Amino acid sequence: MTKLNSTTQPTLIQRVRLWATTPAGGGRDVGLLLLRVVTGLLMMTQHGWGKLSRYDERAATWADPIGVGSELSLALAVFAEFFCAAFVVAGLATRAAAIPLVITMLVAAGIVHWDDPFGKKEMALLFLMPFLTLLFAGAGRYSIDGWLHSGDDKGSHG
Repeated sequence: MTKLNSTTQPTLIQRVRLWATTPAGGGRDVGLLLLRVVTGLLMMTQHGWGKLSRYDERAATWADPIGVGSELSLALAVFAEFFCAAFVVAGLATRAAAIPLVITMLVAAGIVHWDDPFGKKEMALLFLMPFLTLLFAGAGRYSIDGWLHSGDDKGSHG
């Protein structure tokens, strides 16, 4: 294989190989973008929006798994599942926004659905993993965090 220098244009195969094997390359950032946007939008639209739009109907009867009252428990779930998920989608304060989402999914799987069959816990656990990944990995280059820290040499952004 020919070594690349400043005057040689890489072939398509060389570009793909560089893109796929560069540790902090575009592939990682595209993966984080997809993970953030898809997981965040699913959380917002399939879980957070329903709780937010019917907050008044549900507040009095919502479960109180952590002993703070039904209304506050629902408010915390809405905060995480809608507002924090929106921050994750945008890639703004991603690591901080992932914390309430991780806690909410742990409460859902480990307290609310503890005595239920695994199928009831599964959705919370499936959402837990991407948010935990974003907590550790950050938002990536293609995010508001990445744009704000573009002058930094951190590599993880978020």
